[in-house]
Amino acid sequence: MADVPSPDPAAMRRGYDADGELPFADAADWPTLLADWFAAAVATGAVGEANAMQLATVDADGRPGVRTVLAKAIDARGVAFYTNLDSAKGRALAARPFAEAVFAWLPLQRQVRLRGPVEPVGEDEARQYWDTRPRGSQLGAWASRQSRPIASRNELLADYAAIERRFAGSPVPLPPFWGGLRLVPDAVEFWSGRPDRLHDRLLFALEAGSWVRRRLAP
Repeated sequence: MADVPSPDPAAMRRGYDADGELPFADAADWPTLLADWFAAAVATGAVGEANAMQLATVDADGRPGVRTVLAKAIDARGVAFYTNLDSAKGRALAARPFAEAVFAWLPLQRQVRLRGPVEPVGEDEARQYWDTRPRGSQLGAWASRQSRPIASRNELLADYAAIERRFAGSPVPLPPFWGGLRLVPDAVEFWSGRPDRLHDRLLFALEAGSWVRRRLAP
């Protein structure tokens, strides 16, 4: 087979052609605008998982890490997600409880960034979400020592089978090492693509206890 030349990322160009009224011209607050944009991302059908977000953390040694997680609550309190608390991100956030998250809704030419402190989700709320998870996902949470080395996939499947036997015929309880974390933003930025790279950026920032709104240059 002939070698296929690798695409040149520097040669890639996409025009942004959003037009009409600015998508946040009348936005009074970030929770309302975020809810509207999230609903639009879900409704379009072109975004595979509208609740997927890239979560950036910094560990105890000051080394950054980023990964994609699924938001499971989006409201005025912030954005919540669930994880093994002993995972790499769980340990990083225990050491330095601050993060930034990005929703990239590229088919809509929109992006939202949220940054701020991270706090645990209450146990009752975590348990309510846990009870909605498919049983297979519950068993998987027990079986996976997330972020830890394993010898092979067969080892993981054997651990899953053991957990399946352990809880056979009974509800799968909430693991003590698993829970929710909420990013409570002190800054939320909305980005909308525009022609000639003159994109629109709107920042809501918490300053001295009050939210201020300002436009940013692209």
